Amino acid sequence: MCIFIFMETIDNAVDRILKSYEEHGGINLEENTNFPNRENVITVLRDLQYLIFPGFRVAEEIDSVTLKFVTGERVNRIIAMLSREIKKALAYVVKSDKVENSHCFKLAERTAIALIEEIPEIRRKIVLDVQAAFEGDPAAHSADEVIVSYPGLEAITVYRLAHFLCANGVPVIPRIMSEHAHSRTGIDINPGATIGERFFIDHGTGVVIGESCNIGNNVKIYQGVTLGALSVKKELMDKKRHPTIEDDVTIYANATILGGDTVIGRGSIIGGNTWVTKSVPPGTTYYNQ
Repeated sequence: MCIFIFMETIDNAVDRILKSYEEHGGINLEENTNFPNRENVITVLRDLQYLIFPGFRVAEEIDSVTLKFVTGERVNRIIAMLSREIKKALAYVVKSDKVENSHCFKLAERTAIALIEEIPEIRRKIVLDVQAAFEGDPAAHSADEVIVSYPGLEAITVYRLAHFLCANGVPVIPRIMSEHAHSRTGIDINPGATIGERFFIDHGTGVVIGESCNIGNNVKIYQGVTLGALSVKKELMDKKRHPTIEDDVTIYANATILGGDTVIGRGSIIGGNTWVTKSVPPGTTYYNQ
């Protein structure tokens, strides 16, 4: 008798859950144009990170003989899985226009291959980010230590990969990547931001970099820095809402810089715990008095 009561309770709970699906949606059904799968995107991202620094992020037996085989296997796996997920993203976004799935897949595959072709250039930039971290942090004992353990570098690496996809018109997937990095590092970099070379985030926890932010070369920021918008109104989504940080700027902990018209001039230093909503001329040291 108790078993029947238990089963009836479970059946009722299942029915209520199914009813909530009908009422509120939120289901990624395979027979429809379904949304990209988060776990698949994260798997691709991990493989891309392994491709950037082989042997650093996962225990694998590689040497000069096996490196080509391991790299080729990884590249083919990335292209296959990423193409499928980009195809889903494109088909989902343009489904109202009735674009053929085959066309979406060809475009997705071209974009996945383009990312692979861009890896040497992305690696060049990330190596410069590593150098900036090593040179800018007295606590860093080697570049390898930065690669293995610095959350700022992980966030920047994911950003540079996601930004390429974002700049090439891939929806959804770059944001999944950046939010995964955010959950791991506490650093929130929107993939739409533009960031120059030799970028260093020290410590990193609580850093926020908005979508329309423009950051130059040789910029260094500390934990808790927000490069945000003065207004979060939805109608401003296509406007420049976030600040411009020119070359050679240092921004210390917990500084908040807001607004699309705000420019921090080249070579400036922004002190900790400051609130900046107006442009700062080049070479300025700005701090709370």
